[in-house]
Amino acid sequence: MAVGSHPALRKKNVFVVGLNDFNLGRLQSIRNAENYNFLKLLDPDDVLEQENYDIDHILEKARSQLLAFPGPVDGLIHYIDFPVSTTVPILCREFGVPSASLEAVLKCEHKYWSRLEQQRCIPEHIPRFAAFDPFDDAALDNLNLDFPFWVKPIKSFSSYLGFKIRNERDWAHAIKEIRAHIARFEGSFDRLLSFVDLPAAVADIGGGNCIAEGLIGGRQCTQEGFVHKGEVRVYGTVDSLREPNGSSFSRYQYPSRLPARVRKRMTRIVERFMAHIGYDNAPFNVEFFWDANTDQIWLLEVNSRISESHADLFAKVDGASHHEIATDLSLGQRPRLPYREGEFACAAKFFIRAYRDAVVTRVPGREDIDRVEREIPGTLVKIVPQPGQRLSELMDQDSYSYTLAIMWIGANSPSQLQRRYERAVELLEFEFDEQQAAKGA
Repeated sequence: MAVGSHPALRKKNVFVVGLNDFNLGRLQSIRNAENYNFLKLLDPDDVLEQENYDIDHILEKARSQLLAFPGPVDGLIHYIDFPVSTTVPILCREFGVPSASLEAVLKCEHKYWSRLEQQRCIPEHIPRFAAFDPFDDAALDNLNLDFPFWVKPIKSFSSYLGFKIRNERDWAHAIKEIRAHIARFEGSFDRLLSFVDLPAAVADIGGGNCIAEGLIGGRQCTQEGFVHKGEVRVYGTVDSLREPNGSSFSRYQYPSRLPARVRKRMTRIVERFMAHIGYDNAPFNVEFFWDANTDQIWLLEVNSRISESHADLFAKVDGASHHEIATDLSLGQRPRLPYREGEFACAAKFFIRAYRDAVVTRVPGREDIDRVEREIPGTLVKIVPQPGQRLSELMDQDSYSYTLAIMWIGANSPSQLQRRYERAVELLEFEFDEQQAAKGA
């Protein structure tokens, strides 16, 4: 039994939506893990990388599984965005376990509703914005926003269908793509909106609509935190670094290298917003930009969950994944994550990306991955495409690149972290056939 752990009178049954081996490993790293039964609720295929999500089927399948369980349902946690983040509050309410309310969650997840609420309590930290119908041919003329700006659906994730609009040609390209694919989330998100009473300003803005926002920028980061019985706590800040294209992420690095005074100001902004929307008894993460030239802080978006991307970073640096935060909250307990008790001084989730469509002819094999993990202790590698797969057919990619591999690496310093990443890239070889991709276009 780990030092400081406490035996339980009965193991608590904590259900985890879409639980897989990676996240089970992170859950097993938390303190008092021996006191919990972590049980899978729904298969990953039910809630990940689907062309359409049937919300009523997902809820009914989850209910049936929970009702059939022979013991008590003590807690329910998740780390997945839509449709999980917005269905879990419904299940938690029905089974009497702690969670933020669905309305508070939607005030984070509905991008336009969230901006309206932010405008009421932190207006100085958000850009100009407007909702629009992507099927309205006059939408651009009615936006009242100057180029450049960003557009994205009211609900998406991983920058899916997000586009930077610099001119009318960019707009035409973005609208074509959005019209072709926005229906993927439209019906399912609208179904979730039907569970709450929407204010008049949002009632006609559903999953088939988009939001346009003025450009914001600077050094980007994400604050991970939670609210427990009305008390907001931020326990870590992760830097988000982008590729030269300015859109795709190159890595998420922890701990943040932003000035402490800036991080404290961000936390005050988080506290104001969460109190305003009544968010309670759940984890969250909030994405920010800090413009060092003007000292301006911009809030990008709020997510009503822990970030799966950051789980291994907290385990490497602090000694336990922030799955511990989600677990404690699901049981009604106030969380306390260990601090700087991990094996490494810093850690990052790195992406290996491609920027042109191609058919993958070779990916790193098990021997290649094993060599990386031997040479760079503690490293985890996930290869995304399969041989023979066309990159443009990968699910849930951003609009400007394709993810080839993801790596979680720890080190004793940022410079060592960079060297370890470069060595890992050398050892992971991909091969492509761009001509074959062009023929299939």
